[in-house]
Amino acid sequence: MKFVFDLDGTLCFQGKPLSDVIINALDELTHCGHGVIFASARPIRDLLPVLPEHMHAYPLVGGNGAFVANNKHIISTVHFEEDVKNEILAIIKNYGLKYLIDSEWDYAYTGSDNHPIRRNVDPQLRAKQVDLATMDIIVKIVLLDIPDHKVILDRLAKLPIVIHEHGNEGILDLSPQGIDKWSGLQQLGLQDRTYVAFGNDANDISMFQHAHTSVMIGNHPELGSYAAEQIPADETSIARRLLAFCRLEETAAASYDRAKSTFR
Repeated sequence: MKFVFDLDGTLCFQGKPLSDVIINALDELTHCGHGVIFASARPIRDLLPVLPEHMHAYPLVGGNGAFVANNKHIISTVHFEEDVKNEILAIIKNYGLKYLIDSEWDYAYTGSDNHPIRRNVDPQLRAKQVDLATMDIIVKIVLLDIPDHKVILDRLAKLPIVIHEHGNEGILDLSPQGIDKWSGLQQLGLQDRTYVAFGNDANDISMFQHAHTSVMIGNHPELGSYAAEQIPADETSIARRLLAFCRLEETAAASYDRAKSTFR
C-alpha cells in the first residue's frame, strides 16, 4: 500500500523537522513493504529541510500539487497563465499586499522577517531571493497579513485559480486552476482508492476524497467530513498508528502462510 503524508501539522510541528519517533515509524512502514509519499503546501525547496536525507529521493508533491518530484528530480511544475498572473499581481499592487511568491525554484518575499512563515522559506539557502519583476514564471503565491480580507478574497475568487484559506495563519494560498494534491499524486501514477492519506487541513481534502483510507490529525471541521479516522496531533499517537499498519500487514502475512500450509 502507498501512504501519503502531509507535513506541517501532520507529521511535523511548528516548522521543525520530523522527529526521531516519526522517522523511525516511517522507516518501519517502508520496511514492511509500504511506499511513502509526502504531499505538502511547501514547494520542494522548502519541503526537503524537514525530511532526513534518506527520504529526499521519495516521491514528493509540493505547492499543493504545483510541484512533483521523484528520485531527487522535479518532474513536473504547473504555473499560472500569463493573464491570470497579471491579474493577481495587479491586486497585490493595488492593495499593497505582502507576499511569498515562488517560481520554479527561486522566490520573492516582502513579508516581515518575523513572520512565522519566513523561518520555513529556504532555510538551507538552496535558492535565491529575487525581485518579483524578474520572475517570468510563477508557480505558487502566498499572501500574508491581508487587510480588507473579504474584499480581496472576493476579487481573487473571480479568477480561475485554486484558493486555500488558512484562517489560523491569516494567509491565502493561491495555486493555478486544477492544481491540488490529488492532481500531483496522479502525476506520480497513483490511482483512486489505492493509498492511505494522512492530513490536517483543508488543502488535504482532494487527497482524502480519493484515498482508500483517510486519517485526520487533530481537528479540522471541513476536512473531518472526508476523514475515516481521527487521531490526536501528537507524535506518539501518530507513530503508534503507523506501526499498527505494519502489525496489520504482519498479521495478514502470517494468516496467509497458515492458510498455505493447510493445503500442502
